[in-house]
Amino acid sequence: MTRYTEAEHRRIADDVWRDGFAIVRDFFPRAKIDAWRTAFMPLFQRHVEIEGHLRNRGPGRYYVTLPFAEPYSDPEIFADEDVLAVMELLVGADPVMPQLATDTPVRGSEYQEIHRDMPPLFRETGEETRPFCVVINFPLIDVTPAHGPVEIARRTHLMDKEKTLPRVESGEFPLESLPLAIGDVMFRDPRGLHRGTPNNTDEPRPMVVIGYSRKWFYRPEVSIDVPRAALDALPERAKRLLRFNPVVEKLEPYAGEIYQAFQY
Repeated sequence: MTRYTEAEHRRIADDVWRDGFAIVRDFFPRAKIDAWRTAFMPLFQRHVEIEGHLRNRGPGRYYVTLPFAEPYSDPEIFADEDVLAVMELLVGADPVMPQLATDTPVRGSEYQEIHRDMPPLFRETGEETRPFCVVINFPLIDVTPAHGPVEIARRTHLMDKEKTLPRVESGEFPLESLPLAIGDVMFRDPRGLHRGTPNNTDEPRPMVVIGYSRKWFYRPEVSIDVPRAALDALPERAKRLLRFNPVVEKLEPYAGEIYQAFQY
């Protein structure tokens, strides 16, 4: 059952289409997010031990794919009816979900280069299209300006990056800092020019990213291993979202991230 009206779904989708992102406050219950944070911290520490030397996203910044297991396999989060209603307005009917991960800066992180997370669909034309991939971001802590919130340049998702980047750097398209509280959700076109900022606290800042794509768009670099037992327990619509992901008999121990190239 949806909590928002069709008009509200349309407003969120229109904001994403126009600006490249939309923030909805108090979208998810705090108790669910608290459970995700509790489960995440041991996983994060293990990741730092294995891949902390790579620095492929900059010093003190880590991308961690979440295992498809409790609490992260909760269909009330990734298959939330309001999320899917907005996604179908943006990326069309019958979308797929290829990504379930986090981005976490810690003290010592720095400003990233301004970038986008996805290249144009038809790069050789230099032109952008309607959205073909949209993500939701939500934090596992209350993100203050000191925690390193993302900065996004509004309305740059449909512009040529090389022509637009100097206009962002000059301030013509200013980078906006976007702190989020537990429960808030940002719907975001990953083509919008943005950057991570330094986390100047002693508290890691996990930001969840769940990606949704048009039904024909396959992204193997961010695939999710889905245990067969977990898949069988899901409602049909949630199963359908995961159809491009590999089904495994059990989750293997963490062996490193395959999603390494991310800036475009």
